[in-house]
Amino acid sequence: MQSGPEALEISTLLDRYLIGLDDDELDDAWARGLFTKDALVEFPMSRHEGLDGLAGYHRDALAAFAATQHLGSPAVVDVDDAGERAVLRANLVSTHVHHPGAADEPLFQVGTLATGEARRAAEGWRLSSLTFRVLWTRGTPPRPREPQ
Repeated sequence: MQSGPEALEISTLLDRYLIGLDDDELDDAWARGLFTKDALVEFPMSRHEGLDGLAGYHRDALAAFAATQHLGSPAVVDVDDAGERAVLRANLVSTHVHHPGAADEPLFQVGTLATGEARRAAEGWRLSSLTFRVLWTRGTPPRPREPQ
């Protein structure tokens, strides 16, 4: 594990991602500030590859809920010897507030292990992958969406 300015910058990317899910306007500028052009974001129920459409992918997923709060642990970051790539791990507890009438319980909570990779880019460090593995859940997940 490396604990220097690079590790801090990479850890901050994950922090900005999680806070952004709850409080930012998820647009292309948000995605560009966090991810590489070829980024992969993978959840147990879906995944998205590439920067194009990444903000919309997140907006669509969050629209299933009235509100969310994502709380992450400090990230463990390992930067390679060349200082060009890194891997990270963190724990995450997410609370999702259902829309009124959408479920019997008002909250759906998830405990997750987040793993990822980052690469140094011209504009600074960016996440090249984020994967979320569910460790536990509490409450009722959102209902599957109707096909359009």
